[in-house]
Amino acid sequence: EVQLVESGGGLVQAGGSLRLSCAASGFTFDDYAIGWFRQAPGKEREGVSCIKGSVGSDGNTYYKYSVKGRFTISSDNAKNTIYLQMNSLKPEDTAVYYCAAQTGHHRDCTMEVLFDSWGQGTQVAVSS
Repeated sequence: EVQLVESGGGLVQAGGSLRLSCAASGFTFDDYAIGWFRQAPGKEREGVSCIKGSVGSDGNTYYKYSVKGRFTISSDNAKNTIYLQMNSLKPEDTAVYYCAAQTGHHRDCTMEVLFDSWGQGTQVAVSS
């Protein structure tokens, strides 16, 4: 039932910015962990960021070291939407970006195996 749809990708020059959106349906943000992943051509998928939160609490956020200070993950729980604001983009950020949710009983951003619902991906290309 859970469906995730990413949007906001595109082609930008190095140093530019993009904001990715992940709209969720069939899923409520009462208690959640949703992450952003990316996969570059010929490379393995890697985790980029994750946000874990619940009703009445501020979300805990996690970032891949290489994007800290440049990317910001946030949520709009009322809209069932997760965002990834990407600033100071670098060519090495080029990848298909996916959002993923943990729909099981247990929520833990540090456990990638728990991400069991995935979006279709949105392409981000950064030119030098």
